[in-house]
Amino acid sequence: MNTTTKSDTLATRTRAVLLAGVRGLALSLSVLPVAVLCFTLALVSMALIPIGIGLFTTPAILGAVRRFADVRRRLAAEWCGIGIPSAYRPIPADAKPWTRTYAMLRDPAVWRDLRWLQVDMTAGFVTALLPGLLLLYPLEGFLVAGLWGSLSGLDGYWYGFVHVTDQGSAFGAGALAAALLLLTPLAPRSLTVHFKLTRAVLGASQAELAERVRVLTETRRDAVDTSAAELRRIERDLHDGAQARLVAMGMDLGTVEMLLDKDPEKARQLLAQARQSSAEALTELRDLVRGIHPPVLAERGLGDAVRALALRLPLATEVSVELTGRADAPVESAAYFAVSELLTNAVKHSGADRIWVDVHHAEGMLRITVTDNGKGGAVAGAGSGLTGIERRLGTFDGVLAVSSPPGGPTMVTMEIPCALS
Repeated sequence: MNTTTKSDTLATRTRAVLLAGVRGLALSLSVLPVAVLCFTLALVSMALIPIGIGLFTTPAILGAVRRFADVRRRLAAEWCGIGIPSAYRPIPADAKPWTRTYAMLRDPAVWRDLRWLQVDMTAGFVTALLPGLLLLYPLEGFLVAGLWGSLSGLDGYWYGFVHVTDQGSAFGAGALAAALLLLTPLAPRSLTVHFKLTRAVLGASQAELAERVRVLTETRRDAVDTSAAELRRIERDLHDGAQARLVAMGMDLGTVEMLLDKDPEKARQLLAQARQSSAEALTELRDLVRGIHPPVLAERGLGDAVRALALRLPLATEVSVELTGRADAPVESAAYFAVSELLTNAVKHSGADRIWVDVHHAEGMLRITVTDNGKGGAVAGAGSGLTGIERRLGTFDGVLAVSSPPGGPTMVTMEIPCALS
């Protein structure tokens, strides 16, 4: 039984060595040319930004670099179990070339990719090639020893430090190959070194992690402040609205009790007034609940909730929804109220007569675009309602992009990273 176990262990290790050697060789064949090509094209494209050409080529090339890096991340996880998280900032799909280029160049992960390309074409190439060499170089020595007599071209051949000139030196090459064969078990570890080097360069630095913590702290503080303000609004609306009506209705009913026998006609009038007050109080409570968490959102999801919003608008509104499932409730709520505020702004300030809303999910992103054919000129800045929306989305790592040239149209695009159930 011990013999069988040892045999199985040896077979497993042999397969691991062979697999690491083949993978390392295949990786090395792609590392150098692709890394050199991507790095060269990226530099040339960024140099062409001042004359405008780079605005169109840079996003495409940096996107290709990102996909190349993502392939390496996937291989690191599948081949060696090394996780290399992707930390790219999301960019709205409908952003203009300048917006996309500027956003990419501001992303620390993009510059990390470019540094990684330089490492990948040097030390990365060597560490990827090493597993293949550990596997193939001993085989070369055995071939030299075995084929010396039949291949005259081996005369004067160097294998390592052995100068092959006769049969004896050929056997020396074979002996060296046998010694090198003892190093082949290092092939899997060499491949792991390559991916650890990749992780060291592609992974986020301490400064970036600190910046990430700062942003999360700021968005959390904004979320707490927003929640506190929302609670104060709800308390004020209850006190000034439904609560006041209910108190007045109770007083009317008390008066009715006293007037039932003395003045039935007056009592009927007060009952009708109390009934009207109860209906108004119920309407205000429904509006208040809708402002906290609309029932249609909880019951039927974001798509139908946005359609319900559109039905209440005084402008013609076209809604397109492509969702295969539902996002988490907090994400749906943030997206719903962001859309609600954008639609309200469009009705009040844009001067538009038509609005289009597009809601869809792709590549792990919930994307919502609200477009109107109004006068334009919307700016996301201090004191703007768009700033509040941006803070709301920032709680979920979402982003907001505004395109609103004078004369219109205005297009506001929101993206929130999430998965659908």
